[in-house]
Amino acid sequence: MIEDPQMEYKVSMTRIPINDLTRNLGVDSDLVEALNRVIESGWFILGPESVAFENEFARFCGVRHCIGVANGTNALELALKALDVKQGDRVATVANAGMYSTIAILSVGAIPVFLDIDQATMLMEPKALYRTTQDNLTAVIVTHLFGRMADMPSILDHTQKYGIHVIEDCAQAHGAILESKRAGAWGKIGCFSFYPTKNLGAFGDAGAITTNDDHLAEKIKRLRQYGWGDKYHSLVAGGMNSRMDEIQAAILRIKLPHLDEWNRARREIADAYQSGINHPLVNKPLPSNESDVCHLFIIRTNFRSELQAHLEACGITTDVHYPIPDYKQPSIAEGFPHISLMNTEEACSQIITIPCFPGMEPEEISSVINAVESWRPG
Repeated sequence: MIEDPQMEYKVSMTRIPINDLTRNLGVDSDLVEALNRVIESGWFILGPESVAFENEFARFCGVRHCIGVANGTNALELALKALDVKQGDRVATVANAGMYSTIAILSVGAIPVFLDIDQATMLMEPKALYRTTQDNLTAVIVTHLFGRMADMPSILDHTQKYGIHVIEDCAQAHGAILESKRAGAWGKIGCFSFYPTKNLGAFGDAGAITTNDDHLAEKIKRLRQYGWGDKYHSLVAGGMNSRMDEIQAAILRIKLPHLDEWNRARREIADAYQSGINHPLVNKPLPSNESDVCHLFIIRTNFRSELQAHLEACGITTDVHYPIPDYKQPSIAEGFPHISLMNTEEACSQIITIPCFPGMEPEEISSVINAVESWRPG
């Protein structure tokens, strides 16, 4: 216990956070100007800022349409509703991505079909999807986890043969590129979260849906606002209240032009970790390339609690993304008593997230590397 309050302040000031949202990377004055613009307009829901952001983000992703919604989980739920996924339909997903896709699937009354992950990438294993086709899948939610895109060409090549809808969960992949195509432009629908810690983060909750399908775009616009066609006239069943507000749209408009630059900064940190972390009991992810946006940097060890305790003592904040497979979550585990996915469960027991965010100082990166390298399990 630290008795001296001044000493406690010094300790807290020297800690390296898992993320630092106070580092606005030179856009502070622009953000204040954007907030003032919205306040002075007196228009706070579905106004000109939202329309402008939707157009700008659609262009960035290389798609025809972007529809702003309240958050990323709503985006997934609305995507399923727009594709007419209904009670009893089967939707494939992974179980190592924090429960978000599973919650959306359950919210429309569908049944999650959990697929194992690839050992190296920790992303959906296409072969696992191939083996599940006979289960009469209606859709698959493909999660681009930790900033790396899943094998979309292989997944689409298979799903198109069977008429399976593909939804991309792009919450950790803003700006990621695969074969010259951005995340959110591959599937029938792309879903984004702009939670503050994301690569493109708002000042609160916000989300978006991308699509090249004109009919789906119009349907989602209605679903996000009570199913309305005209005001107070509900034309589409399953509508909800899920709208991006003007303040979040204005903030995101300021940040979007900097996203590629900030993603490059994340890759540089990841590259430094790849070079500097060589501990024999620590496994690193696959090296990043220009396609990855390094939302999180994940290391793995069979001695997680020991390594986390050591890093904590060194002033390094860590986290675990994510510790429990969806099918083992207490809220739903009784419905999935016989599921066991080897790669998923091994990853969930080993992973540790270490700091990786734009604005990290070189000495902070070195401190993280030195802390990992100095660990001696015992």
